[in-house]
Amino acid sequence: MESNLSMYHIFNTVAAAGSISHAAKDLYISQPAISKAIKRLEDNLNVTLFRRTSKGVQLTDEGKLLYDFTKSAFDTLIQGEENIKRINELGIGHLRIGVSTTLCKYILLPYLKRFIETYPHIKVTIECQSTFHTLELLEQNKIDIGLIGKPNNIKNLAFHKLKEIEDVFVATESYLKNLDVRETTQKKDLRSTDKNTSNDTFTMDDLFSVANIMLLDEKNMTRLYIDDYFLSNHIETNQILQVSNMDLLIEFAKISLGISCVIKEFVNEELENGFLVEIPLKKSLGKREIGFAYKTNAPVSDSTLKFLKFISII
Repeated sequence: MESNLSMYHIFNTVAAAGSISHAAKDLYISQPAISKAIKRLEDNLNVTLFRRTSKGVQLTDEGKLLYDFTKSAFDTLIQGEENIKRINELGIGHLRIGVSTTLCKYILLPYLKRFIETYPHIKVTIECQSTFHTLELLEQNKIDIGLIGKPNNIKNLAFHKLKEIEDVFVATESYLKNLDVRETTQKKDLRSTDKNTSNDTFTMDDLFSVANIMLLDEKNMTRLYIDDYFLSNHIETNQILQVSNMDLLIEFAKISLGISCVIKEFVNEELENGFLVEIPLKKSLGKREIGFAYKTNAPVSDSTLKFLKFISII
C-alpha cells in the first residue's frame, strides 16, 4: 500500500469521532500531526476525504467509501486481539493430531476423552492416516503431534513412549481344524500350554504353506515390521490377503477366513473367551513401542504442551 497503516488508523479514528480534536485525544497525538497525516493520505489517493464544518469534519462520498473498508478492517483486528486475549484467559487453542485408524480407536480415544473434559475450550482435529502419512504431515507442519509406532529413524522428532504392543497371529479353532496340516503337526507333538491357545495347536511355521495369511496393506508400518520378520526368518508365505485396517483383520479372523496378524492387546477379550486362539511362533515377533511424536525443530504450541503434560500424568 502506498499509504501506511498508521495513516489509515488516523483516518478511521477521525471518521469515527467526527472531529480532529477528539481524535487527537483518543490517539494521544497533536491536531497538526493528524491534519498532516490526513492531507498526506488524501494526496496519495488523489481525493478529498473530509470537509470541515463548524462542528468538526464530515466525510465526503469518497471518504465514506474508504471508511466502510477501514472500519471493517480495524474491527476485524480488534476482534482478533480479543480472541487472542480470550485464548490466553480460557486456555483456548488448537491441537492437530495425526494417528492411524487403529491406534485412534484403541489407544487415543480414552486419552482424548479425558483431555477434552479437562480442556473443553481447546479445539481438536484428527487426521486419521497411516503412520507413514502421519510422519509426512509432521514434516510438513500440518499437524502438531502424531501417535505412531516408533520408527527406526526418529531424526528431528521427539518421541514420548506411551506403551508397548505385541503383534500376534490369531485364528478360530474351527479354521485351524480344517487345515490339511493337522496330521503333520500332531506327529510333531506341538502342543501349546498358553491359556489363550488350544491344547491341540500347531506352530505358525507349519501353516505358512497352506493357510490364508491376512495382513495389513503394504502402506502400513505394521506391515513393514511383519515383512521384516518374514525376511529375517526366511519365511515364505503361500497366500496373503491384504486388508486396510486392523478391525477388518480381527473380524475376518473371527469368521474363519484365515489367520490374521493383529495387535494382541486389541483381541484380549477374544483370546480369553476362546473365540480366537493365538498361534505360537518358534521366534516371537517381539514388542514394539508406540507413543506421541512431534518435531524438535519447530515451535511447539501451548495446546501440544498441555496435551503432553496431560498424558504424562494419567
